[in-house]
Amino acid sequence: MVAPSETQSAPPAPPGRSRRFPWWAGAAAGLAALLLLFTLAVRADVIPDLDGLFGEETHDRSGPALLESIRDMSRYEGASGNFQVVVDLEKDTKYLPDSIRGTRTLYIGTGSVSAYVDLGSLGERSVVVDEERTEATLRLPHARLGKPALDADRSHAVSKQRGLLNRLGDLFSDNPNDERAVNRLAVRHIAEAAEESELAERAEKNTTAMLRGLLTSLGFEKVTVRYGERG
Repeated sequence: MVAPSETQSAPPAPPGRSRRFPWWAGAAAGLAALLLLFTLAVRADVIPDLDGLFGEETHDRSGPALLESIRDMSRYEGASGNFQVVVDLEKDTKYLPDSIRGTRTLYIGTGSVSAYVDLGSLGERSVVVDEERTEATLRLPHARLGKPALDADRSHAVSKQRGLLNRLGDLFSDNPNDERAVNRLAVRHIAEAAEESELAERAEKNTTAMLRGLLTSLGFEKVTVRYGERG
């Protein structure tokens, strides 16, 4: 006859002794309590925030600027225009989707273009004065447009989309070529917009008003300014 198997039950816990938690649970609870106290102290301005506690410091160790050349200016800037252009530059690769290799940059370029009249090329026959010195005729070249100057503080990239291979390449390069590409496009579009505007005509009008006011103050009664003629 087989005797029934006996099971042994665990001895009861001694009275007055609670079950112990693992050590890591206590450490986690303590860390959470410290973070909570730190957050409350920051919000209550008891201690400085993270930006003030671990803020970055900027040190300018650039060398002094060196003067390379000086050029005398002999032109009158009669007008200046401010322009803004949205550059959408996309580069694709054959046989590969854009998610693998390809870039697209949306860039806002803001810059200015000045229009001027070159007074340094005037010859002896460019200014004709009558015998009584009451009338003067000036023959000036047409106004020209200067090179666009981008405003670095107001020009910025809105979005940049890059494929996987391009992102991997960014780990080893800051892609200065892409930045120069959008800058060149912005400058070109701003120059085209200035050509289509009335900036040059405004510069000639303002130059005429300036010369008439100057010569009238010198005693001339009639001042005629013509553009497109060289003496």
